[in-house]
Amino acid sequence: MSLPLPTTLSPSKISAFKHCPLQFRFSVIDRLPEPPSPAASKGTLVHRALELLMLRAPAERTPAAALADLGQARNELADHPEFAGLELSADQLDVFHADARALVQRYFEIEDPAAVRPIGLELRLGVTLGSLTLRGVIDRRELDRDGELIVTDYKTGAVPSERAEQDRLGGVHFYSLLCERLFGRRPVRVQLLYLSKPEVLSISPSEQSVTGMERRAIALYAAVERACTRDDFRPNRSRLCDWCNFQAYCPAWGGDPEQAAALRPEPVLLPA
Repeated sequence: MSLPLPTTLSPSKISAFKHCPLQFRFSVIDRLPEPPSPAASKGTLVHRALELLMLRAPAERTPAAALADLGQARNELADHPEFAGLELSADQLDVFHADARALVQRYFEIEDPAAVRPIGLELRLGVTLGSLTLRGVIDRRELDRDGELIVTDYKTGAVPSERAEQDRLGGVHFYSLLCERLFGRRPVRVQLLYLSKPEVLSISPSEQSVTGMERRAIALYAAVERACTRDDFRPNRSRLCDWCNFQAYCPAWGGDPEQAAALRPEPVLLPA
């Protein structure tokens, strides 16, 4: 039996299919519910704080203002399911917010926010390639002193190993493709700001790297289409399994994928 083919891909979906097709099926096609992640929720909180910081006048982008913006972000997101469902103890919640404060403070070790010229924040973009739509969120779009385009992405997780760094670079080219197709301008630089280190991974995209990203995305979508047609999504056991929410249903761990069927949300029927 064939499965419904998703019509959109994002950097996270591309990475999920490459690392484990079965996890991709559980998450993207079956849309099985997943518990909120403290790491992802912390990233959302810090991203919102830095967005608020960049909305300020350059001279007002100080460490004290950033911590005030973090407090505002905390209040804004308090009732969001991503945070309300974390079920952290009081001690764990204190550590959670202390880590968020540390990430915001380390940002100032990377760059001077007063020198940043943002022209777009938290942009949700989409590009159509045939029947496929590529979607992504650009944290910050800005101009350098020469008026050239720069794309900045905040990273609140650990700095990747050299092996995992290739996946991160794939995301860099993904953002470059979105900008070139939508705005007609290829960024002169895409930079990933790792706030946990702090460290910067920067690359200058080329025409070759952007067209290569487009070809890889189309090829991967064709692989997803074949897997949907054949209902053939195989598990790939790796160290990433330790963070997978679907281990109980994975045959690589003695689980039965069919047991996950009861967790699938009911389809929503829209009127004609």
